[in-house]
Amino acid sequence: MTPTDTFRALLRGPEPVLALAPMQDVTDLAFWRVMARYGGADAYWTEYFRVHADSRLEKWIVESITHNPTGRPVVAQMIGNDVPALVRTARELQQYPIAAIDLNLGCPAPVVYRKCAGGGLLRDMARIDAILGALREAVSIPLTVKTRVGFDSPAPFGGLLALLARHSIDLVTVHGRTVAQMYGPGIRYDLIAQAVDELPCPVLGNGNVHGPEQAALLLAWTGARGLMIGRGAIRNPWLFRQIRQQLRGEPVTLPTGREVLGYIGELWEAEATPGASETAQVQRLKKFMNFIGEGAAAAERFLYEIRRATTKAGFFKVCARYLDHDEPMRLEPAGRAAPTNPTPTS
Repeated sequence: MTPTDTFRALLRGPEPVLALAPMQDVTDLAFWRVMARYGGADAYWTEYFRVHADSRLEKWIVESITHNPTGRPVVAQMIGNDVPALVRTARELQQYPIAAIDLNLGCPAPVVYRKCAGGGLLRDMARIDAILGALREAVSIPLTVKTRVGFDSPAPFGGLLALLARHSIDLVTVHGRTVAQMYGPGIRYDLIAQAVDELPCPVLGNGNVHGPEQAALLLAWTGARGLMIGRGAIRNPWLFRQIRQQLRGEPVTLPTGREVLGYIGELWEAEATPGASETAQVQRLKKFMNFIGEGAAAAERFLYEIRRATTKAGFFKVCARYLDHDEPMRLEPAGRAAPTNPTPTS
């Protein structure tokens, strides 16, 4: 089967689809390798290819496609607003073993949205219409979209859904926040459910998926075809496996502190950059520890100490102080118990 055949079969299959979200400067080839060893996702989205008039495919992202270690379908994500450049890039990407091409309508980084790209495009429905029309003609494999529910308000969301339906998008991932919210409280699971009701294609729910019980509830509430998980998977690489256990009615296996410590050691080795200083490597790992640390006991103190580490020895000394134990860990942020209804929540 081709990657596209596998992807289409996955979307038609009986089990909810669990996808690893694209996270810039995180979900590279090295991180995919680590995730795959812990059960992994059903599908992987690349970091976004930056597309403009003079752009070229970023080699390190192409490498995650050509050296895909997961054995699962890869979706190539693009970000930009130049219609001819997006069409050119989509045609180039279709020469690689990808399952689908995704347009990013959700990145909340100011450096992106100020250029009317990513989430910034949600302020220009006419431009989205033109882009999707051109891509629909140029893309012969599934065309997917990852979006937020609006730029600074979800009021235009219904119009966006109608536009997506008109262009026969094959899969839509909905992050239940506006761009202006960034990653703050008030996620709208009810709007994910609205997308499920109004779109003729499958919908993945995205945003603050952090535990197996909560994931099962979100699937039940929204009717989504599956979930896309980002920061929760950094914190807990066992999460995909745990969700599958929860959905099958099996006991959920929790890692011990030492297993979490082992995961951090794997990240250190996987993310090592040849020639980089030890200090630079410590700083690189702090990007991951900002999420992992949230799931530890005394999380605030743990993160305070880890952010001040400057050497490998000091970094792992802090990790061992909080994780060198055999107690099971849920790896969910404090105060994030599974909600009991689909109304807006943090």
